[in-house]
Amino acid sequence: MTSRIGISLGDITGIGPEVTLKALALEAQADNTRYLLIGDADHARRLNERLGLKLPLQTDTGKDEPGRFLLCHPLPDALPDGLPAGAPAAARAAFAWVREGAERCLRRQLDALVTAPVNKEAIVRAGQPFVGQTEMLSRLANAERTAMMLLGHDDRGRWLRVALATTHLPIKQVSDHLTQAKVERVIELAAEACRLLGLPRARVAVCGLNPHAGEGGQMGTEEQTIITPAVRAARNRQLEVVGPLAADALFYHAFKGEFEAVVAMYHDQGLAPLKMIAFESGVNWTLGLPFIRTSPDHGTAYDIAGQGKANPSSMVAALRLAKQLARDR
Repeated sequence: MTSRIGISLGDITGIGPEVTLKALALEAQADNTRYLLIGDADHARRLNERLGLKLPLQTDTGKDEPGRFLLCHPLPDALPDGLPAGAPAAARAAFAWVREGAERCLRRQLDALVTAPVNKEAIVRAGQPFVGQTEMLSRLANAERTAMMLLGHDDRGRWLRVALATTHLPIKQVSDHLTQAKVERVIELAAEACRLLGLPRARVAVCGLNPHAGEGGQMGTEEQTIITPAVRAARNRQLEVVGPLAADALFYHAFKGEFEAVVAMYHDQGLAPLKMIAFESGVNWTLGLPFIRTSPDHGTAYDIAGQGKANPSSMVAALRLAKQLARDR
């Protein structure tokens, strides 16, 4: 059965549309996947022509067109050309396109959603309460058991897969938002992700929050009161999990292949090592949603938008993971 992948084009004043079209051009001959590009159709066509990609873009009429690259603009008006970086109109449109993609997935009109980058600051400035796409999609799907996983590999095929116990929080709030139930849930989702990826094992290592995993309580007690009980509970459910371990050493061992996934306690604890090895090809995968959602692991890159030099590697990886998961599902 042919997979149907939706792609929300993100902030058009950033690089989202560019990396999307470039990635589709690279993937066009790989299989017969059908793609629905959710965004400003006129902008996508102009960009397709300017980049010389010659993708056969067609308008989606809802009548099961035979083409593979369809355009859907759910808003009543096209966006003006030449908007400045972070323009409110572009930010509001990007938000609406993500929502449209999620709603189509929930109606089973799409098998997966790939979201191009949006800019959180621009969306908030435009008047829309927003923490991140992961949180937005969880709310739209009424999904309470979700987590963000970032995954990628270096040029020698060595992988890191990192699930986050907390996401977009100031450092000073992380401890207050950590609970045993939350850490337990992310361990379970990380192990489930390994199975969905078809990995032979699902060994999960859990980071401590504090340096040296708390030094037995001398540098914080979260390891003793929150993380260790969560690890113990996961083991009681026969999950292959260890921790809490000092994060500085743990990622070395994970990179060597001793663990299939790592659970990090906060955003930069997990993403700094991931981006060190897979800055251009990392993928963001939302675990626990009732539909598949992936995205490239980079932002809008306003500084290079419109110059035609954005690297599509991360979007290619996001498309491939979405297709893999949709096919195996």
